[in-house]
Amino acid sequence: MSITKLEKILKKFKDKKILVIGDIILDRYIFGKVMRISPEAPVPVVEVDEETYRLGGAANVANNITALQGQVHLCGIIGKGSYGRILKDLLQEKGIGQDYIFEDTRRTTVKTRVIGGNQQIVRFDIENRRRLEGKSKELFLSIIKNALKNFDAVIVSDYKKGVVSEELFRILVSHKKQNGSFIAVDPKVGHFRLYKQVSLITPNVAEASHGAEIEIRDEKSLIKAGYNLLKKLACDSVLITRGEEGMSLFEKINSEIKTTHLPTTARKVFDVTGAGDTVIAAITLAHVAGASLTDAAKIANIAAGIVVEKVGTAVATQEEIIEIIKTSYA
Repeated sequence: MSITKLEKILKKFKDKKILVIGDIILDRYIFGKVMRISPEAPVPVVEVDEETYRLGGAANVANNITALQGQVHLCGIIGKGSYGRILKDLLQEKGIGQDYIFEDTRRTTVKTRVIGGNQQIVRFDIENRRRLEGKSKELFLSIIKNALKNFDAVIVSDYKKGVVSEELFRILVSHKKQNGSFIAVDPKVGHFRLYKQVSLITPNVAEASHGAEIEIRDEKSLIKAGYNLLKKLACDSVLITRGEEGMSLFEKINSEIKTTHLPTTARKVFDVTGAGDTVIAAITLAHVAGASLTDAAKIANIAAGIVVEKVGTAVATQEEIIEIIKTSYA
């Protein structure tokens, strides 16, 4: 991809509006040094230097869109306690729209990671996976239905914490059929039956293996799984993210299937946390900005390569993407 072509696409990002629906997570990081082993148990003692909070889950998808200079609103559920307030403050700081966020009696989902040097020592989670039900669910779905017309694309970020439902996808697929909207899904094992007839799903290898009911061991089984997912879900495209091996895009074009393999652009991998969020944010934003799905996948692949070189939940910027293109693809 030429710099001129890339810059033309990136320039349109600021005019695109994306609605991110899904499970909102607060990522808490405790950074420190490991200097000794505890005398109480055979575990490392972390001498804490810093504690920070970052946007996770669906909120990190939204954060990636703002980092790429797109417009975004977030739709999901948070708790009413201190963690919920921290989340809202972070969203405001990043310029992420909060009009479709609901406060609930449940606890805000928090993932705490303890990092010693560049190594994650342990993670512990606070979460409530109860499904949204009753009047709260009716109101939630009603507001989404009325909001869809205001956006160029919808991303569903499914972490299986209670927000994503069959009823939600009925609304989204109906909107897609009536308006030709782009509906992208970052899937979760156990929910694949919900994702039928969407525009794009972005599973990793483990998720694709489960959804396709095919163990991905090599290129042959990878291609078979991609084809199987297209057929099984009747979706338009599948992007399988493959970690250090890059990603593979399967597109249904008329009666043919186009397969594109993209090698990773990462030079060093420090942390894969949130890389899937970056991929779905970048490919969706690039595609609605005018890039073909193949070119959009190339942009997403570069963005993912950037974030895995950073520690913790991170984002990529337009400037970083352009720099990679200049140095690696010129």
